[in-house]
Amino acid sequence: MSELINADLVDLDLAAQTKEAAARSLAERMVTQGRVTDLDGFLADVAAREAQMPTGLDGGIGIPHCRSAHVTEATLAFGRSARGIDFGAPDGPADLIFLIAAPAGADDAHLTILSALARRLMNEDFTTALRTATDPTATASLITGDTEPVATDPGAPEPEAATPESAGGTVNGISTGTGTGTGTGTGAEAGAMTQAEAEAGPATGPDAPVSASESDTPTADRPFRIVAVTSCPTGIAHTYMAAEALEKAGRHAGVEVVVEPQGSAGFRRLDPAVIAAADGVIFAHDVPVREKDRFAGKPTVDVGVKAGINRPAELIAEVRGKARRGEITAPAAGRGDGSPGTPVDNAGEPGEGYGTRLRKWLMSGVSYMVPFVAAGGLLIALGFAMGGYTINKAPSVAEHFVWTDHTSWAALLFQIGGLAFSFLVPVLAGYIAYGMADRPGLVPGFVGGSIALTINAGFLGGLAAGLIAGGTVMAIQRVSVPAPLRGIMPVVVIPLVSSAVVGFLMFLVVGKPIASLQKALTDWLSGLSGANAIILGIILGLMMCFDLGGPLNKVAYAFAVGGLANPNEGSLKVMAAVMAAGMVPPLAMALATTVRGKLFTRAERENGKAAWVLGASFITEGAIPFAAADPLRVIPSAMAGGAVTGGLSMLFECTLRAPHGGIFVIPLIGDPFLYLLAIAVGTAVSTGLVVLLKGARKTGHPDQGEGVPGPDDAADAAAPGATGAAGAGPDAKVPAAV
Repeated sequence: MSELINADLVDLDLAAQTKEAAARSLAERMVTQGRVTDLDGFLADVAAREAQMPTGLDGGIGIPHCRSAHVTEATLAFGRSARGIDFGAPDGPADLIFLIAAPAGADDAHLTILSALARRLMNEDFTTALRTATDPTATASLITGDTEPVATDPGAPEPEAATPESAGGTVNGISTGTGTGTGTGTGAEAGAMTQAEAEAGPATGPDAPVSASESDTPTADRPFRIVAVTSCPTGIAHTYMAAEALEKAGRHAGVEVVVEPQGSAGFRRLDPAVIAAADGVIFAHDVPVREKDRFAGKPTVDVGVKAGINRPAELIAEVRGKARRGEITAPAAGRGDGSPGTPVDNAGEPGEGYGTRLRKWLMSGVSYMVPFVAAGGLLIALGFAMGGYTINKAPSVAEHFVWTDHTSWAALLFQIGGLAFSFLVPVLAGYIAYGMADRPGLVPGFVGGSIALTINAGFLGGLAAGLIAGGTVMAIQRVSVPAPLRGIMPVVVIPLVSSAVVGFLMFLVVGKPIASLQKALTDWLSGLSGANAIILGIILGLMMCFDLGGPLNKVAYAFAVGGLANPNEGSLKVMAAVMAAGMVPPLAMALATTVRGKLFTRAERENGKAAWVLGASFITEGAIPFAAADPLRVIPSAMAGGAVTGGLSMLFECTLRAPHGGIFVIPLIGDPFLYLLAIAVGTAVSTGLVVLLKGARKTGHPDQGEGVPGPDDAADAAAPGATGAAGAGPDAKVPAAV
């Protein structure tokens, strides 16, 4: 195996002043050695990962990293900056910068090496030695573990024996042990146990994982026990740094902490006996915890991975406090396939404001509702296309179906779509409650959503039912209950009590006023005409293009879809305006890269090719790579074009019965030629503005000629083709670069 880092990949006098320039400078060293084949493509992947979450860490460390198809072998480049470079860390600039490049198909050994380095960064002796190093060769040797740093604290306790979960060995001098478990060391010492020793069976002795047969209650002889899971989008750096930080904080607090890092190289599951004996659980993660149900029924703290790195002692104190109060948080069902979960799965910081949390709860419901919208709405639209607008009066196909009659097939499609559409409000309410309270919120949420349909409270009733259900469950979960009853709380007590409370409130208290409001809104949409309709179209167009698939975009889309549940002339106009405006940003970026390609980087020009298809399919997220690279020019341009298109669609009185589909449902649009004209005009406006603004930027920098990307252009661009995998619909997400 070739070396991970050598002297030529070390820059002890890094002159770059921005994170983009730093990444480029270090990446150029990788290119020189043939470890990176496409500089701009690799930097685009780094920038896409950086846009997902800042890679700055407390203590003056920047650790930009990604997996990329442009990397031939796992590589580290190290730079030391005298001035410091801002990587988004809470405590200020970073002077130690590690650029980690992993191949797209990196093997487990490579990824384990990288994770071992991440753990070493939590060792103060290691970082101090890096700050005082004077020779690149010696620095590379220090990073690979061939040279050990001199301890700055002679009185520090020796690292204790590693547990089976820290199994590993050494590769290139860097320990491959992940070092999970109580009493693990840092850095190279964390991997002292070999793979053979790990496979031999559980460790024994005072530092081995405690079995479930021992006392389950902390005593003077048995310290408090915590099991933790850490994970980050790449599974390379933050995952293992959080694990190391939690373990170190546990040793300082006299608490046994056993961590399961769920990294890219897979993960070693904690022994069920260790989980059973634990007194509390910490989840420090930015991707869904795999097999999360293993930790159900225990006091749980759920935060982002950076909280695990930056304030591990606070998390330990918080979970101990919950255990003393008997607070049990029932976790959401884990997903073994790693698919995205609710906002609860992607937990944020505990200090988030109520507005942020409310947005996450509502987006949880909308994200689960959208597939029902797409499937049901398109089936209904196809039914209308095949059988005409009277197909809604056809008899049930279960009672009358003629195999050779196209009208029967149209009725079949329409009725299947109608049933799928009937789930919109219950699913919305159920998964809003899920976003607030995890699985226990599903039952009262679905019950409340069904009641909203029964009393004609519609979309607004579903929103209220979901919030009421989630709040009710959260209140019940805060009640301290005896240990013997905790097992039946999520299965029996919480669904029973919360469903009764939600049913009472929806039927007798808030349901009827909301139903009246829903009727008033429906009547208002039915009567929209003239200037009022145009103003609404402009507002919806601005919302669709402001955050390109974010919260405001989803609010506008959900508003339009809610009107399709009981369609009328006004709600069909709203749906048409929303879809038309949502198509403009990616189409405009695609056109701009075609007519003035020199204003864009190569990665952006590649994204422009995909944006044609994404925009035509009504996937607004196709413009995200451009907005991420240049938000001050792209977003205002997109909003201007979206507002024009939304207003024109309303002015032309175009209608749309399908909630999705882009140009593929043009036959289902009222006045399709005027509709296409509205989209074309808005696209032209956005294209003209973005070209004008980008051209002005180029002119304002005489040292940067047109067509010659600046030092940070490529690094700012999103990964080429990333949007090509975006899911269909306004709820689609641009996939994480790595």
